[in-house]
Formats: sequence, structure tokens, C-alpha cells
Amino acid sequence: MDTASLISSLLIAVGATLLAVSLAPTTRILRELAPGPTQVRWRLLRGFIVLFIAGYLVCLGTFSNQHGTSRVIVSSIFFLGACFVLLVCMLAHGTVQDVKRIATLEAETITDPLMGIYNRRHLDRRLEEEFDRARRYGFPLTLLLLDIDHFKKVNDEHGHPAGDLVLKGIGGILNATVRNVDVAARYGGEEVVVLLPHTHEADAAILAERIRRTIEGHPFPIDTPGGQAVSLRCTVSIGVASMGPECAGGAKLVEMADTAMYRAKQDGRNRVVVFRCGKEPAGTGGPAA
Repeated sequence: MDTASLISSLLIAVGATLLAVSLAPTTRILRELAPGPTQVRWRLLRGFIVLFIAGYLVCLGTFSNQHGTSRVIVSSIFFLGACFVLLVCMLAHGTVQDVKRIATLEAETITDPLMGIYNRRHLDRRLEEEFDRARRYGFPLTLLLLDIDHFKKVNDEHGHPAGDLVLKGIGGILNATVRNVDVAARYGGEEVVVLLPHTHEADAAILAERIRRTIEGHPFPIDTPGGQAVSLRCTVSIGVASMGPECAGGAKLVEMADTAMYRAKQDGRNRVVVFRCGKEPAGTGGPAA
């Protein structure tokens, strides 16, 4: 085999190897993508790479029996093509990882680390956005304000770690109950706001009662200061308020829900009360409702 044949064979062999290496980042990207059109396109790309590898190996056998400098030029083009494919796959994988890191950091900045729901900062932004959208297009907008009954007693009798477990458990219940378009956020301490876009008052009251019943019937496993495992039962008082002509902004909607929630506390706790503008707040759920 002359020098030109050796060089061309080496270029094609290295090119096929580079293509094989490019399958690794392509496969990792496929594992991280959700099923859908983008994943299908990446599967198609991986199939093309496999075909290219087969084609390179065929060319390797063909060029080994040929002579002339033209085959070195063709082999060089094949080699550069393989380099290009590998570089694109590596850059794409790096971009996917960067996007995931950015998404993770963004989620951390808007999520309460204890309850696993949104934090106050995100709520304030979304509240004004949804209020403006509802006012502009005439969409219904309703807000729930939840407060854990006798939460101070939980911390005093069982310790703050037990209180944290209760908050975490309630956050999990809310995440499993509300829709993706809803915003469940920790408002402060043991208070939680659930913002319900495109939701009328009656439907919000039904959801609030479902949340109340779920929390009431949910056992919260905790460890007492003495090391004994017990199941703690908790209840919540919930105020419901819907946007109306009297609402000047999102803060007013929260204030209305807060009024209803305190009425629920006064009426014995563990109940849902709906705010009525100009009227007494009306109870819709609870032991005595």
C-alpha cells in the first residue's frame, strides 16, 4: 500500500471512529428529552450517524484498492465531515446541559425550599400578571388563602422539625391537587395562597373544600422530641375571594381572601369561607358549615 492509500485509509478510519464517538452525546440527549417531535428528530439524526459509519467503512475497503491523490482529498472531506458531526453533537449536548442548569436555577429562585411550592416573590409577580389579564379580557380570577390551624401548638408540642414536616406534607398535597396553570405559593409562615386563573367562585369553593378535606384526613408522620414516631393530624382554614368591581389590584384580592379566612378562624376553624362584598362572609365547608 502506497503512502496516499495509507493516508486516505487512516483519515476514513479516524472519521468513522469520530462518528462512533458522536453517538455518545446524541444518546445522552435522547435520554434527557421528553417524548415528542424533538426526540424523534434526534433519533433520526442518530440513525443517519449509524448509516454514515457504515458508509465510511465501505469507503475504507474501497479506497484501499485505489490509487491517486484524489482519494486523499475525498478522504479528507470525509474526515472533516465526521469532525463537524462530532462537534455539533458535543455542542448540542453542552447546550442541553446549560438549559437544564438555567431551568434548575430559575426553579430554585421561585420555589419555597421547604414546602416545594412557589415562593412569595413569584406569587407577587404572577398575581399582578393574572389580575391584569383577567381585567383586560374579562376572565374570572379567584384566590384561596389557607392558614394551618393551631400551627404554633404543633411547633411548641412537637418541635420545629415536626412543623417543617407538616408544611412539606401540605405543599405536596397542594402540588398534587391544583392544576398546572394554578399558582400555589407560600405567602408567609404557615399561610399559603392558591391563585386560580380562569376559575369562578363556585368552582374555587369546591376546590378549597377538597383541599380542606384532604388535609384533614391526611396523617403527617413525625418524630417527637423523645424519638417516638406518631401520626399528626392537622386542619386548615381557607378564605375564598373572586375578582370583582371592588378589586383595584391583586393586593385587594388577597385582602378579601384574608378577611374570609379570619372569619373561618372565628367560626371554629377547619372550614371554607367565601368573601362576600358588602355582606357577611359565607361558609361553604367544615364541620359546622
